[in-house]
Amino acid sequence: MRKIILALAAIMTLSLVACAQNKGGKRMQTERKTLVVYFSATGTTANAARTIADVTGGTLHEIVPQQSYTSDDLDWNNKQSRSSVEMNNPKARPALKETQTDVSKYDVVFIGYPIWWNQAPRIINTFIESHSLKGKTLIPFATSGGSGINNSVKELRKAYPDLLWQNGKLLNSTSRNAIQSWVENVMK
Repeated sequence: MRKIILALAAIMTLSLVACAQNKGGKRMQTERKTLVVYFSATGTTANAARTIADVTGGTLHEIVPQQSYTSDDLDWNNKQSRSSVEMNNPKARPALKETQTDVSKYDVVFIGYPIWWNQAPRIINTFIESHSLKGKTLIPFATSGGSGINNSVKELRKAYPDLLWQNGKLLNSTSRNAIQSWVENVMK
């Protein structure tokens, strides 16, 4: 009788462990507080950011420009468009709308953006320079119509060498499972 009780107890324990494991649709369990900040001009980067926040259980924060970007502003074929003018000026810092997000309480900050001219948009510089990020783990992610993320991460590291940057990831049409796998790997 004792063996049967022990066997049943073992089976119940294994069942509870199996139910508690992360099954791809659930959030990661982590001790580190996570913030997912993103700038998205068209909504593509926002989708990736929402998935990262959902997977990590992190706080989602949109980087919102004081003046929204119109489709004319985003016309990269027009050298006079707002985005072209900003990207051609390394010192451009588009103004942000006021926010209530206190980054000091977070350990890990995912920073998402679309790739513009093979770089992060200048509004990302505005965000970085407007917040105390020293000592935090910064994990860039991006979406792009044709460029990779490597140059943008290289430029961010060069501009902010005192910050702790992880390698970035391009998340174009990336599945939830692939994002979860990447997040779990990068947050080890």
